Parts: sequence; structure tokens; C-alpha cells
Amino acid sequence: MSENNRIVQTALTGIMALGLVAASSSAMAGKPGMEKCMGIAKAGQNDCGTSKHACAGMAKTDADKEEWLYIPEGSCNKIVGGTVKAAKPKAK
Repeated sequence: MSENNRIVQTALTGIMALGLVAASSSAMAGKPGMEKCMGIAKAGQNDCGTSKHACAGMAKTDADKEEWLYIPEGSCNKIVGGTVKAAKPKAK
């Protein structure tokens, strides 16, 4: 493989990685009128990653305390086992 081909492939890989980072951060940004409710997701039905995995739909068990779903604000505390995931403080 020529040096030019390696440079082009490296550049394209970097561009694709940046796109994935942008997509994942926008997915994590939150949705107006919704809250993250932990402990209620069924296996394979979680909305996003945790410390155990990086993607939605990868929950292994029902009602894992770390898995969460977006649900309408004020609903989580009404569901048995549901805990509202606190928002991360914004950096200044």
C-alpha cells in the first residue's frame, strides 16, 4: 500500500469517527419534556449506553438498575423500580 493511500485511509477513518462521536453526543443530550428513568428497561430495550456497553438495545437483563429509558417527565417516580437519572452538571 502506498503512503498516499495510508494517509487517505487514515483521514477517512478520522472523519467517520468524528461523525460517530457527534451522533452519540446528540443522542445523549436529552429530549425536552423527557427524563431518563433507570431500572425499568426490558432486556434489549434500553435507550443508550451504560458502563457495561455503549449502545441502545444492548441491555442483557430486565430491570437492570443501570439501564434506562426516556419517558415523559414526572412518570419515572410512579413506576415500581424506576429511578430518575440525575443530569450531569454542565461545564462552565
